[in-house]
Amino acid sequence: MDISLTHAYYLYEDPAERQIMKPYPPLGLLYIASHLRSLGFDVDLTDSTFMTRIAHLQAIRDKQVPVVGIYVNLMTRANALQIMRAAKQAGSQVVLGGPEPVNYAKEYLDRGADVIVSGEGELTLAELIPALATPNGLENVAGIIFRGRDGELVTTRPREQIKPLDNRPYPARESIDMSQYMNIWRTHHGASSVSLITARGCPYTCRWCSHSVFGFTFRHRSPDDVADELEHIRDTYNPDQVWYADDVFTMSHHWLRRFADTLKHRGLNFPFETISREDRLNETTVRTLAEMGCYRLWVGAESGSQRILDAMERRTDVERMRVVIDLLKKYGIRAGTFIMLGYDGETWDDINGTTRYLKAALPDDVLTTLAYPIKGTPYYDDVKDRLLSLKGWDEGSDRDIAILGRGSRRFYRYAQRWIHSEVELAKAFGNKQRDVTKIAKTFLRAKRDRTAMYLTRREVEDRRLEN
Repeated sequence: MDISLTHAYYLYEDPAERQIMKPYPPLGLLYIASHLRSLGFDVDLTDSTFMTRIAHLQAIRDKQVPVVGIYVNLMTRANALQIMRAAKQAGSQVVLGGPEPVNYAKEYLDRGADVIVSGEGELTLAELIPALATPNGLENVAGIIFRGRDGELVTTRPREQIKPLDNRPYPARESIDMSQYMNIWRTHHGASSVSLITARGCPYTCRWCSHSVFGFTFRHRSPDDVADELEHIRDTYNPDQVWYADDVFTMSHHWLRRFADTLKHRGLNFPFETISREDRLNETTVRTLAEMGCYRLWVGAESGSQRILDAMERRTDVERMRVVIDLLKKYGIRAGTFIMLGYDGETWDDINGTTRYLKAALPDDVLTTLAYPIKGTPYYDDVKDRLLSLKGWDEGSDRDIAILGRGSRRFYRYAQRWIHSEVELAKAFGNKQRDVTKIAKTFLRAKRDRTAMYLTRREVEDRRLEN
């Protein structure tokens, strides 16, 4: 065995996901596994999604492989550190990758990691695995961070990104139990689902968004290459629907039209959902999505305040967002949107504006979150002098960082609940068959949360959090 790949996510330990129950496999690891195997490496892959923490850690200890590679994101830091310790106890060298470790290379190396992979992992690991067995062999491997002989932090030259993306091995889905994912989807949502990507990266410069893996590039696969994978997915797993896990699915209108024609020609008719942006959608594009079978499109509105969108460098138009939602509804596509509260400089009036926008646009689905500073992003740099960790580094994540002077987390919890109640109320009033009891309950809930917002509006995160 040359390497064992794993990640640090446990579905049944995630309270939010247990309510949603929409798990997908770790595509990044599956791509790395298939690439390494195509070169002759002996690769083990342990999918932790449905495992218990205890069983996973024991499996890592029992394998006793030369190298353990762990994918880490900001939500799985504490779990990853436990896995890393188990691997080190078993005598394995530990390589970390994903969007989180490169931003905290010193911290992870101080806690026992041997190497951090920066950027895409396929090409780097193919060089790194043999180099780990050679004294002083790391200096010539591009795209890694490690401790030198004198203990100094060594960052090698950047790794060139993979081009082209066509004709690469498909993700090694055969290495995991896909039936578990599909059964959970079918049980909780009535339809099984499989994820895939048509492109890597995003060229936009939103200040809060991390680009630590793909940078600001955007690389498309050809329509035929994606269609080939879809045929493979159909013949192997026969899902009821698919999820295109791209950052911006409609980036290229020309590519989308070609892809739609390719799917039609091949008779590939999968219902699907995906993500895009307001500025990459128009009526022709939305009509094409509907013809392809798109049943829901998530669009990142982020705020109903143009001032906040401009501060984010979002490069989108809040007024046109309403037009896009109307277009999606016109063509029978469910409109989902993301809202981020608490961005630096947001005021009471901005929150009110966001609520007015949502009540006017009435997207079908709204997901709200509190803005948090991810290290390595411009947003983090903007507020780094006002940050306070609510947990120790080993137990927390970038989500556990308070921004001093911003509204309290309690205030934003009430704000999120109030926004959802107001949107629900607006939909209820617009329904021809009005449920008076439901309207009354929603109205009272909205009033309660608005009052709580008012009472806590002057609460800010401050040094008292340290006590």
